[in-house]
Amino acid sequence: MFQGKSKALTFSFDDGVTQDRRMVKLLNQYGLKATFNLNSGLFGQKHVLDTQYGKIDHSEVEAQEVNALYRGHEIAVHTRTHPNLTELSEPDILQQVEEDRLALERLAGYPIVGMAYPCGGVNNDDRVAEILRRGTPIRYARTIAENHSFSPQKNLLRFDPTAYFLNLETLFSLAESFLSAPAESPRIFYIWGHSYELDYENSWEKFEAFCKLVSGREDVFYGTNREVLLG
Repeated sequence: MFQGKSKALTFSFDDGVTQDRRMVKLLNQYGLKATFNLNSGLFGQKHVLDTQYGKIDHSEVEAQEVNALYRGHEIAVHTRTHPNLTELSEPDILQQVEEDRLALERLAGYPIVGMAYPCGGVNNDDRVAEILRRGTPIRYARTIAENHSFSPQKNLLRFDPTAYFLNLETLFSLAESFLSAPAESPRIFYIWGHSYELDYENSWEKFEAFCKLVSGREDVFYGTNREVLLG
């Protein structure tokens, strides 16, 4: 149960890009909570992505704005410089995770125990999860393998999200199922993405419509990843 409720909704956004400023305002408007997974070694860097939708800004936020920007939400690890951890040695994995965690804790002002694996494709495995378990305080780590399920999961160090937020048709369909389901057993609607991706086809209004749809429900707990997964 989630503070007395059987349903929980949470968001997870990666990379700490400048579009997070707009995302935070949107989430706050509807009383929604998210976890933002940041690369402390990339703060302030300017990038532009060449995509099928044209050039998209992928610049990272500045370190000095992190505390205020994400206040009321959760800050979590995304590694220091965004490598694929499955390709690294154990010492390098620990360095990437722990340097990021410690840097983010100094900015956030609280202990950090959450994480999202960086990179697309196969970005996690049992070896990496075991290294995290043995060598770090990380207690949950999100993959990118959406499962379209609301069932709680036992392996929090390879936690699969319910859905990727840019698949809006799927997202709305899942929301209908989630909101209409009877409150009989614990259900987690976990949504992940990158806020810059809403710039692809200017999908901000569609995503706001989703936020409006799922907000304000008395039988739903709205929390950060940590609040939902760890209680």
